[in-house]
Amino acid sequence: MMLLFVRTAMCCVLFLGLWFAPASAGVDREKLLTDAGVYGSFAVFALDDQWGKLDSSIRIARLATLKGVVEQHREHVAIDLYVLRGLSDHADLLFRIHAMELRDIQAFLLDLKSSQFGRHLKTAGIMHGLTKKPTYVPGFSEQMKADLMAPSEPGQKPYAIVIPVKKSAEWWGLDREKQVSMMQEHTVAALPYVKTVKRKLYHSTGLDDLDFITYFETSKLEDFHHLVLSLEKVKEFQYVRRLGHPTILGVLQSVDEVMESLVQ
Repeated sequence: MMLLFVRTAMCCVLFLGLWFAPASAGVDREKLLTDAGVYGSFAVFALDDQWGKLDSSIRIARLATLKGVVEQHREHVAIDLYVLRGLSDHADLLFRIHAMELRDIQAFLLDLKSSQFGRHLKTAGIMHGLTKKPTYVPGFSEQMKADLMAPSEPGQKPYAIVIPVKKSAEWWGLDREKQVSMMQEHTVAALPYVKTVKRKLYHSTGLDDLDFITYFETSKLEDFHHLVLSLEKVKEFQYVRRLGHPTILGVLQSVDEVMESLVQ
């Protein structure tokens, strides 16, 4: 009965919020997710202790401001939300945000934090990266390039994993031929999981205290587990100074689903 009340109240608040929100054309999401030269930020938040003490009707009203901020900025940024609560000991929510300009991401995060909902968010971490054209693939064989282009299995991939990576100074001192050779071995180790584990790479050198942010989506966490074990066995791994810390695991949800998850 309580759940029915919560859902009914949320629908009313969302309807009113959308009724008064100005209509705007959304950004080309597909272009932002596939093009090179796009900024990607990962913002991780924990809800403060006061959140759990609020009456459900107040939580619903404040969560409606989250939807309002997302709608307000959809013309310039593409936003994905992930619930970490129950899977993380230090955070509840992850925002993955893409934009052509980093300042557009900054504007969204500023408005989010100043909203009625955002005032309950404690920042657990923020990472920034930039998408680029494949760095090593041009040196790969044609067969390997074709294998990398194999489509992933159909169906939803609800789990998302974010792993920051930093390479050693020795890696950057290697000549190009050695780097390409080791990345070919890296790719061969990853190929068995191309269809079940989607991957996206962000370059962070100069933008953050990292070199890369690796983002994965899958419906088969066991395959992802074996993928990481395989990658830890290749020669390139000896040049990895930092893997994870933190490793972020969450479930991709729509804004409405996030609101329903956090209102209870």
